[in-house]
Amino acid sequence: MEAAAFGYRSVRFGPFSLRFHLGHCLLSVVFAVILLGSAIAALAIGSGRAGIADALAFLTGVSSPAHEVVGSLRAPRVAMALACGAMLGLSGAALQALTRNGLADPGLLGVREGASLAVIATILGWPDAPLYLRPIVGMAGGLAVAFVAMSIARSLSQIRFILVGIGISWFLSAIVALILVSADIDNVQAAMIWMAGSLSGVQPALLPLAWTCLVLGGGMLVLAVRAAEANLLGGMTAIGLGVRTARYRLTAIAASVLMTAAAVSCAGSLGFVGLLAPHLCRFLIGSGQPALLAGSAMIGAWLVLLADTIGRTLFAPLQIPAGIVLSVLGVFLLVGLIWQRRHHI
Repeated sequence: MEAAAFGYRSVRFGPFSLRFHLGHCLLSVVFAVILLGSAIAALAIGSGRAGIADALAFLTGVSSPAHEVVGSLRAPRVAMALACGAMLGLSGAALQALTRNGLADPGLLGVREGASLAVIATILGWPDAPLYLRPIVGMAGGLAVAFVAMSIARSLSQIRFILVGIGISWFLSAIVALILVSADIDNVQAAMIWMAGSLSGVQPALLPLAWTCLVLGGGMLVLAVRAAEANLLGGMTAIGLGVRTARYRLTAIAASVLMTAAAVSCAGSLGFVGLLAPHLCRFLIGSGQPALLAGSAMIGAWLVLLADTIGRTLFAPLQIPAGIVLSVLGVFLLVGLIWQRRHHI
């Protein structure tokens, strides 16, 4: 689906130059329009008496009879789904570029589980803790796991790093299960809903924090995009091209942990997004690092938005957590991608 007829273009701004692929840009714009339409549809779909006219009225600032339903119930879920999906998609793209391994994912490397363990311990041990503490403790847990995995593997570009991350992930999952089994049943119920990746109890107070982390993490990755492209050629080649590999690795890991911790803290465990979004982007949009970052963010946001919309509408009034829907969708999408690339595996 990639538009090969459109090649690279360069635009100069004084001493600076911007190089972009016209085909990738056009496909990114198309997908941005699709994402916008999906967001408007999500605002218009639901069990309340609010439709597309009310959603458009809310977006344009015009009051409507269903303004409360759209603005107070659906809009926070849509905004949080977009932010968390984009953060997870960007984290997956960054880790795959860093490790030069298509299996890299915040969940497979244990970063998501480390953040989840830290947040669950905070929820159960300090139920009245301020909401802004969740991303902080989640970031600390994710960074700790990333540091342990790097220390054991001693390399970011070999399969050993992935295997170490998977082992740590399983170990942390066992610890989480042990904590939940031994905790008070009332607190466990709230923690289990959060772990399933439910957006039904979105706290609007966390929205500014989520979008701030998205902007910060995404900005860090954009600044390191040329280093990421050089790193894909190999560590020695990147050094020969003048890339400070230690700085790039620190930037990529810090940005990934920041966004993963923020997504986990705000919406719970959302699987498959970081793994699938970059692969879908390579298939639908392109594989260059600028296109990969933009496309992974949009596709990740679309996946979480789609999963949340299906979960809250398909079996209404019963609401299925977005994390469960993502697990089901993720399996089919993963099998489809593997089948499409079956001759290259």
